[in-house]
Amino acid sequence: MKLNIIGVSLAFTSLAGTALAGAVYTLNDNIVGEGFYSSFNFEAIPDPTNGRVTYVDQPTAQMLNLTYATGNTFIMRADDTTVLTPSGPGRNSVRIRSNRQYTQHVVVFDMQHMPEGCGTWPAVWETNESNWPAGGEVDIVEGVNNVEPNQSTLHTSPNCSMPASTAQSGTTATTNCDTSVNGNSGCGVRLTEDYNSFGPGFNSVNGGWYAMERTTSSIKVWFWERDDRSAPFDATSGAWTIDTNLWGTPAADFPNTYCDLASHFDANNIIINLTFCGDWAGNAAVYAASGCPSDCVSYVDNNPTAFTNAYFQFSSINVYT
Repeated sequence: MKLNIIGVSLAFTSLAGTALAGAVYTLNDNIVGEGFYSSFNFEAIPDPTNGRVTYVDQPTAQMLNLTYATGNTFIMRADDTTVLTPSGPGRNSVRIRSNRQYTQHVVVFDMQHMPEGCGTWPAVWETNESNWPAGGEVDIVEGVNNVEPNQSTLHTSPNCSMPASTAQSGTTATTNCDTSVNGNSGCGVRLTEDYNSFGPGFNSVNGGWYAMERTTSSIKVWFWERDDRSAPFDATSGAWTIDTNLWGTPAADFPNTYCDLASHFDANNIIINLTFCGDWAGNAAVYAASGCPSDCVSYVDNNPTAFTNAYFQFSSINVYT
């Protein structure tokens, strides 16, 4: 395999898909700036969640300035200039999928900004699109309509559930991960210890770091604000090796107590996307409860300037195996 650092590839011993002894991992992929273009594929596909969105390909995204990169940052955003017609296509936006797939690994997202606004549904997650839901899904960052805090969720095939109480700082919201029940709500944990984990709150503190560790015994998610002095140095500095044993209590912990994680999760891609309305953000009850005006589709169609802050800004994504 190759270590990708801003478009430069350095070959070394293959580690893909294999966690090292204990909780110590070695850097596998370092994705920064222009490296996002070589590490991700732009998916110009119909939105699987029925959003009021049109996902564009890479040339279109760059031509419309929906994505751009510098030496140390990558931004992807939605259109904030066009009033949409009710019978026309949805708001232009971006959905990217990593070219590589991962099994046992740790991924650290250094994110300075995430999309905000009524009608928005941003997500940072992992799945295998060709084998969903049998291959599993891990939603690391997800929420709608500016409602804080973040919720991290698993979605799986049948016979996978989570205990109501685990060693985590967040609050368990749902326990059945099976996509075929409860309207595919999955088994979710709300990061109630830190309301700056999502949306405007996240952006007000200049973001921070999200990390996810996946093994056959558990899937864990951590979040540290930008100025959090307890944030582990190895995670926040992009160190060559990391030790998750030293990272403290995770925000969300999904153990294998009632779920064979090894059989419910395949090698998965990282996906980052911003949609609008759709099955969750556009649900009438959900949208109304958020305090947003009008109805979701009408608001998204008629208020392009409301999405000036509907963008992701990443400093890096580091993947360890």
